[in-house]
Parts: sequence; C-alpha cells; structure tokens
Amino acid sequence: MDQCCYLKNFGPSYIILLLYVDDMLVVRSNMDEINKLKAQLSEEFEMKDLGAAKHILGMNISRNY
Repeated sequence: MDQCCYLKNFGPSYIILLLYVDDMLVVRSNMDEINKLKAQLSEEFEMKDLGAAKHILGMNISRNY
C-alpha cells in the first residue's frame, strides 16, 4: 500500500485515509465513524473541515449512493 494511503479494518467494515501534503480524504460508508475520526485527528492537528469532497488533486469525485 502507498505511504500516503492508510486502511483500517473494523471486522466487515473499513476506513480509508488518504494524505497528500496538506490534503486529506477520509472514505467510509458510515458518516458517524468519519466524524469520530475527524474529531480525534483535530485534537492532535490543526484541521479545516471543507465538507464532502467534490474534487481533490485535479480529480472530480462522484458518488453513487
């Protein structure tokens, strides 16, 4: 796995954290778990929540949910 891509399994579920310089993208189907992770990270690092990502690093993000 790439050095800037982190994956954690929670039984049948998982969370993916992608980092590039000062950009971060968190991927998980459960929004509550994403919010918990962001709260934990913001205790250690200065962060700005920009909401649901529409694009990152020149790529558009589309969802099919």
